[in-house]
Amino acid sequence: MRRTRVSIVWVAMGILIVLFFFGSFMLGRYPVDPGTVVRIMLSQVVDIPQTWTDTAETVVMRVRLPRIAAAILIGGALSVSGAAYQNLFKNPLVSPAILGVSAGAGFGAALGMLLRMNGWGIQSLAFVFALVAVGASFMIGRIFGKLSIVVLVLGGMVISAIFQALISILKYWADPVDTLPSITFWLMGSLAKVSNDNIRMALPFIVVSMIVMYFLRWRIQVLSVGEEEASSMGVNVGRIQTLVIISATLMTAAAVSIGGIIGWVGLMIPHVARMLIGPNFPQVFLLSLFLGGAFLLGVDTVGRTVGATEIPLGILTSLIGAPFFILLLAKVKRGWT
Repeated sequence: MRRTRVSIVWVAMGILIVLFFFGSFMLGRYPVDPGTVVRIMLSQVVDIPQTWTDTAETVVMRVRLPRIAAAILIGGALSVSGAAYQNLFKNPLVSPAILGVSAGAGFGAALGMLLRMNGWGIQSLAFVFALVAVGASFMIGRIFGKLSIVVLVLGGMVISAIFQALISILKYWADPVDTLPSITFWLMGSLAKVSNDNIRMALPFIVVSMIVMYFLRWRIQVLSVGEEEASSMGVNVGRIQTLVIISATLMTAAAVSIGGIIGWVGLMIPHVARMLIGPNFPQVFLLSLFLGGAFLLGVDTVGRTVGATEIPLGILTSLIGAPFFILLLAKVKRGWT
């Protein structure tokens, strides 16, 4: 019975991703039908007669496809990171931002805009300062708590507060006519300006980290029973914790550097995955990857099509995530497995 349910979930997941993928091309100010999308993509690798306009090819290959790929990549990365952190910290309310990665990335991006850097420079600074923030949290945990999970989380809260204060200082200094709106919009999360170059820069970090996490998936599952029990089973707890934190940090930093601060995805999607197929981390890992990508792609499609102006992703994910958080609190009262 359970195997049948899991199979149904995966089939439904595959259908959902396909529908969202082609639906994203069909919705917008310049809709492109699925057949044309397939032919345009095939034309990039094989020689076929052109039956579409140059405008349609530009929309598909340079506008919609990078945005769709970024949404799937970011949603999957944030969801997998959230699932790993929740399993590692044994806390259902943990998200990828717990160690200050989002605040650090926000400061880096704001600094880049204040210095009037180009898009590549802004993304690079966001990525670097995201790593700096998590590195500082890690050092606090190492120095004051010997990498105790509690001290590590508290260090993340402190570092997040510091970088949030620094962001406020940069916003105070920023030109209110052009720079301040750019910083504010970036902090709300958006894929409006994503390009193939942005994806190429972040893709190696996300893919390599995802592979590492995949090979560690069974050891991460063992950590959920407790550190002492995991050690008795032959798991090097300290090494696995370090590798998980590094991998999740790289994935989150790369994702945030592309699309800005997009909250709730890493908190909410892993729980949806557990509700659908149970608490087994290897299965939650894979379902979170695909479900997170489909979710963020759907949210981004709604955000750019429902109104005359685009709605930032962070606003929409918060509107969906906040009610979900209330349901999650009710679940926590009854325990979490």
